[in-house]
Amino acid sequence: MMNYQPYLEVAETAARSAGNILRRAFAEGAGARAVSAEAAHDLKLRLDEELQSHITAILLAAFPETSLLGEEGDAGAADSSLCWVVDPLDGTVNFFYGLPIFCVSIALQHAGRTVLGCVYDPMQQECYTAVLGDAPRCNGQIIAVSNRTRMAEAVVFVGHGTHDGSGAAGLHRFGYISSRVRKMRILGSAALSLCYIAAGRMDAYVEDRISLWDFAAAGFILEMAGGVLEYTPHEASGRKGAVLAWNGRIPLKEQLLNSTLTSSV
Repeated sequence: MMNYQPYLEVAETAARSAGNILRRAFAEGAGARAVSAEAAHDLKLRLDEELQSHITAILLAAFPETSLLGEEGDAGAADSSLCWVVDPLDGTVNFFYGLPIFCVSIALQHAGRTVLGCVYDPMQQECYTAVLGDAPRCNGQIIAVSNRTRMAEAVVFVGHGTHDGSGAAGLHRFGYISSRVRKMRILGSAALSLCYIAAGRMDAYVEDRISLWDFAAAGFILEMAGGVLEYTPHEASGRKGAVLAWNGRIPLKEQLLNSTLTSSV
C-alpha cells in the first residue's frame, strides 16, 4: 500500500499555515472581510481566494505531480491520479459576521478514493487528521464516534435549504427530527460538524445540498472514527450532492424515512 503519511504531513502544514492567516485576519475585523461575490444566502470573500492560492502553493511545491480541486478553482496536473480537495475557508459566513466557527479543510484522493483528511480549526486550535491505515486524531489524540444508540440522546444537525427548492420539505424534516432528539445544532461549517461527530461530540449530520470540498476531508475522518457517511451526487461531476452522516449507531435513516412518509408537503 502506498505511504500517504508524507502527504498528510504537508497537508497539515498547509492547513495550519492557512489557519494562522485566518486567525490573524479574524482579529483584524472588518478590514479583512472584503466581499468578492455575494448571493441571497451566501457570500465569497477575497480571503477565500487568497487562502486557496496559499494552500495550493504549499501542496504543489511539495508534490508537483498532483492535481487540486478547490472551491476557488482547480490547479496542478489535470491527469494525475492524486487529487487534493480543498476548502480554504469552510464557514465563510460565520467568519464574515465575526462568529469564530470556521476551518480549513484539505483531503487527498487517489484514483477517486479519499486516503487522507486534515481539518484545522484555527480559533480552537484543533487539528483533526486521518490517513488510510491509521486511527483518526485530534491534536494527536485518537478520536472515535459516540456510543449513543437512541435518538433521544442524540445531538443532530439537519439542514433545511431556503433557496434550492427544498425549503418546505427541509423545514418539515427539521421539525420532525428535532422533536425526537436531545438537541439540534447548526454550526455553519459542514467540516467541523462532521469532525464533531467523529470526536463523539455530535451524532448526525443531514444536508441536501453540499459540495465535495465541504466534506471530503471531514467525511473521511468520520469514517475512520467508526462513523458512516452516505453521499448522493446531484450531478455527473460528483461535486455537489446530499450527505447523510452519523455515528453508525442511532437509527437515523429509519427516522428520516418516517419523516418523509409523514410529510404533508
